[in-house]
Amino acid sequence: MADSKAAKLGSIASRLVPPLLILAVGWFGYATLSLEPEEKKKVRGKARPIKTQVIELMVQDYPTTIETQGNVRPHDQITLNSEVAGRIVRISSSFEDGAFFTKGELLLELDTADFKAALTTAEAQVARTTASHALEQAQANQARKSWEKLALDEDPDPLVLRIPQLHQAEANMKSATAQYERARRDLERTQIRAPFDGRVRQRTVGIGQSIRTSTGLGTIFASDYAEVRLPISGIDLPLLDLPEVVGDPPVHVELRDTLNPESDTVWEASIIRTEGALDPDTLELFAIAKVDDPFGLKTGKPPLRIGQPVTATVSGKILRDVMALPRIAVKKLDLIYLIDQTKLTLHRRTIEPIWADAGNIIIRDPEIAHGSLVATNRLSYAPDGARVEILPDINPEAPTETTMLNERRSSKGAAVGK
Repeated sequence: MADSKAAKLGSIASRLVPPLLILAVGWFGYATLSLEPEEKKKVRGKARPIKTQVIELMVQDYPTTIETQGNVRPHDQITLNSEVAGRIVRISSSFEDGAFFTKGELLLELDTADFKAALTTAEAQVARTTASHALEQAQANQARKSWEKLALDEDPDPLVLRIPQLHQAEANMKSATAQYERARRDLERTQIRAPFDGRVRQRTVGIGQSIRTSTGLGTIFASDYAEVRLPISGIDLPLLDLPEVVGDPPVHVELRDTLNPESDTVWEASIIRTEGALDPDTLELFAIAKVDDPFGLKTGKPPLRIGQPVTATVSGKILRDVMALPRIAVKKLDLIYLIDQTKLTLHRRTIEPIWADAGNIIIRDPEIAHGSLVATNRLSYAPDGARVEILPDINPEAPTETTMLNERRSSKGAAVGK
């Protein structure tokens, strides 16, 4: 009996031990893995300095240059018309599309037969009325002499002295003379001549064509000079002394070919007047520049063609006591990074531009000292007060692009001052 109980207890124990063992192992593993390891204190490394190149800011007098664009246009373009009707019998080689002509040159001729006949008829009519007037004059003189021989005290009747007949003959003679002059002018108008030195833009008639009075024969324009209509923005207007009335001095302009920017050709021009109102959409003022000899007939330069786009450079006033910031040094339109030269730290500063051109932004800030350094590199992360390492130029011996630009502008400023 005791052995059977012992056997039962042993059997129960054998069944309970494995689960208990498994539970003990699981609890031990859980207790071990759930313990958080003691964190090791990280040692902060020294912050690396921000590397950048710099440019020294100088207080200087900055000569302004305004750039604008426009298209070449003729200053005097007309549609050539005929003042008489007729058939075209001759067209000059100078009246072809693109051809040049001189003032007074014969461009086109009409058939003159009818006009010569009309002139002959008018000449005959003048001869008849002149003879009739002479006859009436003689008869009036004879009538006066006859009346004087009668020695009467009363004044003679005008009909007796043939005064009305004389006036009628005189009026007929004047009318015939006027008809003759008109016939002569019409005959001259059959030869259509150039009103000025110019060039043909387009001919619209052909030989053998019958035309009426005021028929358009073609479009021509003067070649002595051309014009360029240049927009000037409101920001740039205070920098220019533009002519407003006749007699104001012109403003010098240099023109370059927009279609061929690699060309070295420069055309000299002068702003001679301005339009009287601002453009309602852009608030720009348009200035009119005059270009002498645009086709190079006298100078031999490449021609400026009508409609050709050009880039205009106008020298403006000199800005005094300003600093020129290269555009690469300005971030977000109005932010720069100044360098503390003693501590070599970075400091942000907001600027207020007073003017800008293609290469520089101009400021006048008395709180920025002469000789201050400004960072020029693109800085993705630049906290205020960060340490800076100044990088040398790639080629310290060679002048930078900004330096060369400033030198060119300085030389232009000296020329303007002279």
